[in-house]
Amino acid sequence: MSPADPIRRIVVVGGGTAGWLTAGVLAARFPNRGPDGVSVTLIESRLQPPIGVGEGTWPTIRSTLKQIGVSETDFLRECDASFKQGSKFVGWVNGTDAYYHPFTLPADYIERNLAPYWLEGPRSASFADSLCFQTRLCDHSLAPKQITTPEFAGLANYAYHLDAGKFVPFLQKHCTEKLGVTHVLDEIVEVVSHDGFIEQLRTKTGSPLPGDLFIDCSGFAALLIGKHFGVPFVSCKDTLFIDKALAVQVPYQTADAPIASVTVSTAQSAGWIWDIGLTTRRGVGYVYSSAYATEESAARELRAYIGADVSYRAININSGYRREFWVGNCVAVGLSAGFLEPLEASAIVMIELSAKSIAELLPGRRSGLAQAARIFNETFQHRWRRIVEFLKLHYTLSRRTEPFWVDNRQGVPIPDYWRQHSPWHEDFSAREEVFSAASFQYVLYGMGFQPEPTPWLLNEADRNRARDKMTETARHGESLRAVLPTNRDLLGRISKYGLQKI
Repeated sequence: MSPADPIRRIVVVGGGTAGWLTAGVLAARFPNRGPDGVSVTLIESRLQPPIGVGEGTWPTIRSTLKQIGVSETDFLRECDASFKQGSKFVGWVNGTDAYYHPFTLPADYIERNLAPYWLEGPRSASFADSLCFQTRLCDHSLAPKQITTPEFAGLANYAYHLDAGKFVPFLQKHCTEKLGVTHVLDEIVEVVSHDGFIEQLRTKTGSPLPGDLFIDCSGFAALLIGKHFGVPFVSCKDTLFIDKALAVQVPYQTADAPIASVTVSTAQSAGWIWDIGLTTRRGVGYVYSSAYATEESAARELRAYIGADVSYRAININSGYRREFWVGNCVAVGLSAGFLEPLEASAIVMIELSAKSIAELLPGRRSGLAQAARIFNETFQHRWRRIVEFLKLHYTLSRRTEPFWVDNRQGVPIPDYWRQHSPWHEDFSAREEVFSAASFQYVLYGMGFQPEPTPWLLNEADRNRARDKMTETARHGESLRAVLPTNRDLLGRISKYGLQKI
């Protein structure tokens, strides 16, 4: 390669959600497949099954699927998917509490910060209930839309719960048949590079695979970013204690059992249990710290939660991320870049953000790779750090008395600034944060955070506006409750009739 050589051949190493989602985003972004266009090739091993991390997504997935040309009806039907409208945290403060982190922003969020006015009021309802209508929908397992609502549109903001084992082949078929992605099944036996740039991959069958940009989606193996380039892994185990998970699939007791509109995260003695409702089953798992519980004791808590003697799959979790993600002409995406405990479903959204960033930063020629790498690395180092801070916030505010929770309260304090000021847009320096000020507000006030009163910073006009918005929020929530179907009802209708195309 010379600095003037064009970047035309993109090689994605590894399948799974990371590989196929990245290949889809890039193939849709650069659709010209001729000799003067961009080719996207994905190579994966027949021997390496996908990990299938997490079944929860963020609302960004809707625009991603729409961008790559996926039909929402087909996706919902084929991936056992359901609608997700946020997360519900049970028992995280004292064992008897619960609060929501919904996807819909607080009322008037874009224009004004109404949190200080809720804080000074009587607080007869929680912050989320007062300023977000969506909690009323989640309380009753309602859907975020109607059968007449077009694909990817909603009456409330939403994402999905999905079966990762079905999502990967769905993406593979779409990418190869609709987007022109070349699929290679082979083993990589050697990475050939020169002056810090990969030139080609040598495979077990003997067929070389040259490329201009290589994307490492090889999972925990990290074949390129880790084994070849030796980029160090930055561990977060001193901050995030979770290092084990026990996962199980639970059938519904009846065919008409409600499908929850949220991911339910229930605190346990040494971690927490996730509970995700798909159309045909629930995905349940206990993530915990081996320093505070044995596998046997964790299994007992998981079985007590489910109410049955179930078998489980044990998974190791090593929370952390790479010191760099883009080196030369290689970019790490997915598990090869990093992985944190699945609280708040950050895994798939980081894949989406990475793929979109690569598409936007991709230079025309090799000479631009160094600048693209610098920007990408700065952006994603910030994003990984911010996710760690946000996840830690959930533990810092807990008042539970088990050793796991007591020790977790140390380490990452809440900024003193937020004791005198409610989180807002200007508190965050990045152009596109993974978790906005609204997310911090929902968690802080959902867990009972008590800032200092600062009435001299408030005004009567905004006080009246806040009161009106809270009244309006309650009315809107009740009006939607009257017209929206349940999750299960809408998903059944979609399976039978489909949604309207946009």
